[in-house]
Amino acid sequence: MGGIERVPLEEYVMKIAHVVGERSTSFRNNVGAVIVKNKHIVSTGYNGAPRGLDHCLDIGCYRKEHNVPSGQKHELCRAVHAEQNAIIQASLNGASTEDAVLFCTHSPCIICAKMIINAKIKKVYYANEYADQSAMDYFKEVGVEVEHMPFAE
Repeated sequence: MGGIERVPLEEYVMKIAHVVGERSTSFRNNVGAVIVKNKHIVSTGYNGAPRGLDHCLDIGCYRKEHNVPSGQKHELCRAVHAEQNAIIQASLNGASTEDAVLFCTHSPCIICAKMIINAKIKKVYYANEYADQSAMDYFKEVGVEVEHMPFAE
């Protein structure tokens, strides 16, 4: 049978992560994350303010206004990161992340890496490099597989 080739699962899910990132309310990076287990989407997340708090798009960005470099002083950021939101959503919906795979538009920061490790996610695909690359050392140390997967729109 001839015809159109099927899009590989990894490419398909990375495309979804980019669409999820379009919901971001951050001035700096529109980040999207998708958690997949057994070839099924478990949850998604994007970076934005916690529930009930005003978004940076509405009130401004403290980090931008004070020229805080990307990848530094995460505690000053109003947003919950995409990876964090995806893990939280999985938890709220009773879905296990153990042995799951995370697809993200950007490589995780060190804080997200710690959450990914504790969520027992086994592999991370990312499209863009994030300024804070220290997460890669943690992943290597504990055996979380990481694959850079540049995204071509």
